[in-house]
Amino acid sequence: MPDRPNPMTTSGPRPQPFQAPQGDITILPGSANPRLSADIAEELGVPLAPCDAHVFSEGNVFVRVKENVRGRDVFVIQGVHSPVNDNFMELLFWIDALKRASAQQVTAVIPFFSYAKGDKKDEPRVSIRARVCADAIEAAGADRVLTMDLHTPQIQGFFSVPVDHLYARNVICDHIRQQNISNLVVCSPDVGFAKGAAAYAALLGVPVVIGNKTRTDHSEQAEILEVIGDVEGRNVIMVDDFTISGGTLIGMAEVLKQRGANDVYAAVSHAVFSPGTTEKIADSAIRQMFVTDTIETTLQDLPPNISVISVAGLFAQAIRSIHDRTSVSMLFPDTKLPGGA
Repeated sequence: MPDRPNPMTTSGPRPQPFQAPQGDITILPGSANPRLSADIAEELGVPLAPCDAHVFSEGNVFVRVKENVRGRDVFVIQGVHSPVNDNFMELLFWIDALKRASAQQVTAVIPFFSYAKGDKKDEPRVSIRARVCADAIEAAGADRVLTMDLHTPQIQGFFSVPVDHLYARNVICDHIRQQNISNLVVCSPDVGFAKGAAAYAALLGVPVVIGNKTRTDHSEQAEILEVIGDVEGRNVIMVDDFTISGGTLIGMAEVLKQRGANDVYAAVSHAVFSPGTTEKIADSAIRQMFVTDTIETTLQDLPPNISVISVAGLFAQAIRSIHDRTSVSMLFPDTKLPGGA
């Protein structure tokens, strides 16, 4: 019987390792962001996956995917904003349902991750809530996470799965440039967002000043102490990752006017807006506030001095990059590092 050929010595090209197909891209809209989900799907040119989420009378959350997702690359869009716990549990259940339905990859798209505020143990006997939530998302089966403007970027380290972190500032700065605001300076309302404000200032090519505030308890009220930098005769835009009561921005706007600023603007990524906040902003010294649509439940009946900027296009670009296995960091050339993923 003739000898069998040795595969290590046989001439010709070696077989390439098997690579699993990526599967069709699927956008599943959670109940927290229906309009943003629809806008993202439209940008991508794909239909929304039919699904159903229901909260029973005793508060029990139920979810169901209404079509086959076996082998698909699924992106479930579900922000963690008010009602925070219901939305978070729904996110976990969507991930679990999709994994049990044999989706090839499940990406949790979280436009606003509310529990990111609990990122450290800064008092005795408190929970690091962001870490607990990260563990729960992984335990449910998420393969990766896509989110925007975390309270602190190091929260990405709470996850063992890949996290793609988007920045709203590029979209917001494009909108600010269209306003043709002259003699502009960027202001951070506190030292905590100083690096973020510097990034805004670099994109706009303008100077930056820093506000200094103190917060003594959990009442969401802050005392404005001082402004570090010159704003006299300048137009100022305050920037931050989110606002709840608007107190810090409203107080800082008053201080800026006292220091001789002309018009005062504001821009925040996430409009959390507790009840009564929009009315206070309407009556404040803020000429115009720019917010994104990451939390659409707060964007009803806004006063004329609050404008909404959509980030659907940015999320769609990131989703396409993840699906096509290309670099998400290329969307942010101002932050790109050599060899970045």
